[in-house]
Amino acid sequence: MTRETNLEGVNLVVAGVTGAVGQEFLRVLEERNFPIRRLALLASPRSAGKIIPFRGKEYTVETLENFDPSGYDIALFSAGGGVSKAQAPRFADAGVVVVDNSSAFRMEPDVPLVIPEVNPESVNKRKRNIIANPNCSTIIALVPLWPLHRHFGLKRVVIATYQAVSGAGARALEELRRQTERVLRGEDARPEVFPHPIAFNLFSHNSEIDDEGFNLEERKMIRETHKIFEDETIGVCATCIRVPTFRSHAEAINTEFAEPVDLEEVRFLLGKAPGVRIVDDRASNHFPMPLEASDQDDILVGRIRRDPSAPRPENALAFFVAGDQLRKGAATNAVQIAELILQERSR
Repeated sequence: MTRETNLEGVNLVVAGVTGAVGQEFLRVLEERNFPIRRLALLASPRSAGKIIPFRGKEYTVETLENFDPSGYDIALFSAGGGVSKAQAPRFADAGVVVVDNSSAFRMEPDVPLVIPEVNPESVNKRKRNIIANPNCSTIIALVPLWPLHRHFGLKRVVIATYQAVSGAGARALEELRRQTERVLRGEDARPEVFPHPIAFNLFSHNSEIDDEGFNLEERKMIRETHKIFEDETIGVCATCIRVPTFRSHAEAINTEFAEPVDLEEVRFLLGKAPGVRIVDDRASNHFPMPLEASDQDDILVGRIRRDPSAPRPENALAFFVAGDQLRKGAATNAVQIAELILQERSR
């Protein structure tokens, strides 16, 4: 179903607006001056009735399950996989293009999995009105990997993540604050949101482990890389770790390419790549950090060096990245997709 959209402003839904990503949606929409004619803010029944200010107006949060999507153009969903599976098709059937931040539809063949800096053309290939936002760790890795892959041909990548607690939501953020205070007072950490203490600790990502020993986050990175790069021959191995930082994920990335890698060429490619900023000051030992990546949309890239341990060192590269998983890893990426939809409709 298609419709004419007033490009001076679209009718927009934000679902899951009271969550960490939902609140970030509003910030990004404001910062990017996204054109909105009519706005609906949706959440679970326990949040219904809350008042949220946006662009000088106050909006009352409505219940997602009871909302009539008729007449709306785009919906930004960050309400969890189960809710997305139940509600996104209903919105899509009503003619609303759903940009979903959960994992519910990412691997479905008729749903594009989109990073605008990598595969923006995929937005136009959707067979139904659902577009998936990739996993935050996948986005943070693939934005800088894409220009290198196009130039040198990625053959294999090994990634170790250092994932901030805000990736698990607002309650996880509060748990880190509370546990840190308790431990500094000499008291027990008392984990509730996470399975283990997070203050002054780190542990394997708190998701289900499969029979081969990979957790769900690691499987997402493997499968999503293959789908986004449209190449299942690329070797991908990920180790995903939760660390006691509030915001922004970091990743150590080790790569092997089909072609020899020139470090100056790598810097040139990354330096002109959209969504990437090089932070690689060896003299002052200044490299990507979560603190400096927070509240930024660029992926910070540094520690750029060869890997002398590789079978073909001239084809191998190691580097380190940091990116705000609430922004580019979620909200900003989704709003960029919405902007692509607007461009598509203006043609």
